[in-house]
Amino acid sequence: MDLGLKGKRALVTGSTAGIGLATARALAAEGAHVTVNGRTQARVDSAVAELRCDLPGATITGIAADLSSREGCETLVGQLPEIDVLVNNLGIFEPKSFEQIADEDWLRFFETNVLSGVRLSRHYVSGMRSRNWGRIVFVSSESALQIPAEMVHYGMTKTAQLAVARGLAETLVGTNVTVNSVLPGPTSSEGVGAIVARMAAEREVDIATVEREFLSTARPSSLLQRFTKPAEIAALITYVCSTQASATTGAALRADGGVVRSVV
Repeated sequence: MDLGLKGKRALVTGSTAGIGLATARALAAEGAHVTVNGRTQARVDSAVAELRCDLPGATITGIAADLSSREGCETLVGQLPEIDVLVNNLGIFEPKSFEQIADEDWLRFFETNVLSGVRLSRHYVSGMRSRNWGRIVFVSSESALQIPAEMVHYGMTKTAQLAVARGLAETLVGTNVTVNSVLPGPTSSEGVGAIVARMAAEREVDIATVEREFLSTARPSSLLQRFTKPAEIAALITYVCSTQASATTGAALRADGGVVRSVV
């Protein structure tokens, strides 16, 4: 299937590792001109070099900017004023009991996970509207629907992303600009892998044991009973960005491995 992404200008935020990097790779493989983003120049350069090595001939550039702040978003859009595809993938998480989540944590999570996507979408949507074509995707989480007790502040931001995406889609009635959310389940990303590895080391067990126990206790409704791979999530994101997904907008699309026990 030709996804119709050749020559489309795509930005993937938080794309130096994990789901973001996998999405950048998948979009570039479809012929999109991809911009990688991360907080540091070293990380961005490394990701760009990796993708160029994997995909000779692909058009891949990078911009280092910390999108958790208004100034960082302004830096990025100053260097990349127009795009066709925006994947709001940037996100942070941390397990922390509710009583220990300080005001600063709530604000930091909201600014990083929610406002980064709001600011970028606000900038880019007008150009998409004027050209009458565009794709905006918010990478949310199954935690948006089943708030995790071990990180309520994270779940709050993921739910907020669903509201922003749906509301933005409502403002684009009758256009060829779509806005959707994709909801991964537990995924073997860089951040998750680091936490799992640390837990395994502390308990002196292997990583596979920690993953199995997490799924059986924290996500027992998982139908896959394994962590998804970043490339599996990227496949859905890439389709949603494509011309083939023209009838899909205002939707929250799950790639959660069946964690959410709902038929809608």
